[in-house]
Amino acid sequence: MTSVVTAGGASVTIRGVVLDESETVLDRLVSDGVPHSLTSRNANLWGPDAAPGAARRLGWLDLAESSRPLLDRVAELAADARAAGLDRVVLAGMGGSSLAAEAIAGAAGAALTVLDSTDPHQVARVLGEGMDRTLVVVSSQKGTTIETDALRRVLEHALWEAGCSGDDLARRVVVVTGPGSPLEAVAADTGYQVVLADPGAGGRFGALSAFGLVPAALAGADAGALLDEAARLSPALRQPYDNPALALGAALGASALSGRDKLVLADHGSGLTGFGGWAEQLVAESTGKDGKGLLPVVVEGVGAPGFELAGDLRRVILGGRPDEPGPAREAGLSVAGPLGAQFLLWEYAAAVTGRVIGVNPFDEPDVRASQDNTAALLRAEEGAAPTVIGRAATLVSGAVEVHAPGALLKGVTTLGGVLERLLEAVPERGYLAVLAFLDRCGDADAARLRPLLAALGGRVRKRPAPVTFGWGPRYLHTAGQYHKGGPQNGVFLQVTAGATTDVTVPGRPYTLRQLQLAQAYGDLRVLRSLGRPAVRLHLRSRAEGIAQLIEALS
Repeated sequence: MTSVVTAGGASVTIRGVVLDESETVLDRLVSDGVPHSLTSRNANLWGPDAAPGAARRLGWLDLAESSRPLLDRVAELAADARAAGLDRVVLAGMGGSSLAAEAIAGAAGAALTVLDSTDPHQVARVLGEGMDRTLVVVSSQKGTTIETDALRRVLEHALWEAGCSGDDLARRVVVVTGPGSPLEAVAADTGYQVVLADPGAGGRFGALSAFGLVPAALAGADAGALLDEAARLSPALRQPYDNPALALGAALGASALSGRDKLVLADHGSGLTGFGGWAEQLVAESTGKDGKGLLPVVVEGVGAPGFELAGDLRRVILGGRPDEPGPAREAGLSVAGPLGAQFLLWEYAAAVTGRVIGVNPFDEPDVRASQDNTAALLRAEEGAAPTVIGRAATLVSGAVEVHAPGALLKGVTTLGGVLERLLEAVPERGYLAVLAFLDRCGDADAARLRPLLAALGGRVRKRPAPVTFGWGPRYLHTAGQYHKGGPQNGVFLQVTAGATTDVTVPGRPYTLRQLQLAQAYGDLRVLRSLGRPAVRLHLRSRAEGIAQLIEALS
């Protein structure tokens, strides 16, 4: 049995048991008047405790129209940049301040360099590639994110070293932030160009706000077309039926209620590069709290290990046709449509899912724990680097050091044995998360660990375990909330590495290398304090260590 709900160019196809489970939830949402209440900005939908915050976070519902004035402003900024010979756009931002812009630029084929890493190798590479023709976009809703502050300082200094100063420096930096933020004050002091974002539509629900549109449009994406796509879907969001966003929210909520709390996301010809990463942040950070939630498991495609091994987990196809044979028909859910409509559809569905499972989709209460640990390590007298690296390894195998607490690896003598033991430690309906504090570009082969671990899990376990992969510190602002606040059934494999370069953070008593290690170890402390199995692999040599891990899994 199949249901296809289509409106405004977007469609959601629901099949089999997923349809059976979601129909009851959908009927309840309709009888409760949720579509009308949500589009009317009723902040009480998520309970009295959530209402004050929700009342300030529902501006995303109107972005298809309220973001229109941005188009002229962005066109003006882009024209000024071209006149100045600036044909390279670098975005410094984290989480909701980078992922939507990256997805928009990827879908449009626009050249946007996203810097959401504190890895000194990755940052040094960006600094060494044409800063004399670079326009920097610094993006942060609250203006207090430690990574964005550090990257702003580093990029400012690099522009100065490239010969920029005074008015020339000011026109090379565009700040996107919320009204009244510390970052707005910095921009006022320095004369940087500022675009203020809608304060009611920031973070993960701000894909169609200044955070998503400004950097991508400066890189050449068509922001107006995205708003047009969203506007075509908007009228359907008020409807109880023929509303694909409500249908998706009901299906996601029903999955969580039934205990199927992992969403295996696979792209199938959608052409929306980077969309899976944005959806991962939206769903994981919106729902993963109070011991509840949905964890997206983004896989490389419908043929990747982890998709066909998903069993009775929820499999979601991004793209494809509802009537297409093969993988599209095997998945419980298929979602298709243009990018602007999909942003709005998934945001609406995430808000509805929060209502169904009883969580506030607009806060992120557990993200702060890792941030506090990072700050404490950076303040420590001994510094972050000795604290992280100085501990004795449990096992050393070639270029890889294994650091694990207690008896988790008792009797294990090989690197392959370590990885098998971790997979064996994943509980029923649990997951294994790979957290790689590496260079997302230079160490890209590390991403192969996800499918290889998923395939190994299919061989060594009776029930294969879902395996996720996140680049650090990027994942702290995406699935990091779910890791701490969601169901406590995760096992964690953190990867750190030696560095052959470092980058000073002007005006701060630490380098990027120290910040990166403090973030890694700070998050590891939180995970272990929750009692979850967590192993850290430290690569003495990046290339050799990654190759060694791949060989052990192959």
